[in-house]
Parts: sequence; C-alpha cells; structure tokens
Amino acid sequence: MGKKSGKKGEFRESALLSAVAAPDDARLQVRRTPKLYIGGAFPRSESGRTDVLPLARGGSANIARASRKDLREAVKVARAAAPGWASRNASLRGQIMYRVAELMEGRAAQFRDDLVAHGYSKSEATEEVAASIDRLVWFAGWPDKIPAVLGGTNPVASSHFVFTIPEPTGVVAIIAPESSPLLGLVTRLAGVLAGGNVAVLVASEGAPLP
Repeated sequence: MGKKSGKKGEFRESALLSAVAAPDDARLQVRRTPKLYIGGAFPRSESGRTDVLPLARGGSANIARASRKDLREAVKVARAAAPGWASRNASLRGQIMYRVAELMEGRAAQFRDDLVAHGYSKSEATEEVAASIDRLVWFAGWPDKIPAVLGGTNPVASSHFVFTIPEPTGVVAIIAPESSPLLGLVTRLAGVLAGGNVAVLVASEGAPLP
C-alpha cells in the first residue's frame, strides 16, 4: 500500500510541475475588466449595464455604462475633493502631475495596445502615447506659473491697488474627443488640473479603453 501511495504522490507532483512549466501561450491570460473610476475606486455601474464594444483586431470588450446615479456620485466626490486640490501648493500640484506622467511612461505598452485595439496602427499608437506623456509633462510645469501669466495689477485712477488673481473654477466636466481619444483627454484634463480644478470625465464612446 505504501509503495502504491508513493507512486500516486509522484504522479501528482509530476503533473503539478508540468502545469507550472507550461508555455506562456498555453495559460489563460488575465484580462482587464473595464470599470468606472470614482474617488480612487473602480466600481461597476450602479445599473449593472455594459456596452459590448467590437475591437478592431477581433473580439470585444464589455464597457461599464454609467447611470445617472453614477454621475451624481462622481460629481459629489469631485466636489468634496476640489477644496483640497485647489489649496495644495502650486509646485506640489506640478510634482503630482509629473508623477502621473512617470506612471504613464511605465505603462506605455498597455496604452499603446489599447489604441491598437481601437484600430490604430502600432506606430500611430506609439506616437499618440508619447505625445500624451509629453503633454502631461508640459502642463506639469504650469501650476506655479499661472498666477504670474494670468494675474497682475490693474491701473486705476485712485490711490488703491487692484489685483487680478486667477482662482480655480471647481468641478469641470470633460468629454473626451472621438479623434485622438487619449491625447485629447490628457490635454483637457492636464489643463484643468494645472489650474487647481478637479474633473468629471466622460470617455470617448468609440474608443473608451485608453
């Protein structure tokens, strides 16, 4: 009995090693499940609805479709975050935006693959991702320069001083364009953040993955 049990154990160990040593193309890939992004969390749509989006290279993606309640929650969270972001030191806001550019650089291949899935060629996708990162770095240098560029003193016919000081608007709604969905979204969002505002984003309906 002991000998048979030993062979059975050896067989199980051999099968386990074979599974571990299986080639990469034999394993099931862990796919991303696109969800909403609200207040640092990734919830599914409150309604549970999704849109099936055909991909250019075959297959499809189930994209979460936000409901009115999801939109209200996004605005509520954005309004709560607005005072904290606006009150941050302008230099610190720029540093945070630069850090986001660093993170995008580290995930450039993923953004490129998402654009390719929407019909971009590999070279076009690589170019748009690089431009998006460069655009974010450019805007990261603006938070501490906006007061000097847009603010100033206004001459008046009295002994008083009149100052113009730019202030954040608050919550800004952004709709990503259908063309250049990643670069267009980054350009709009970066400008909003640089000015001390927060945003509620609506992804491109035709290319929401990036």
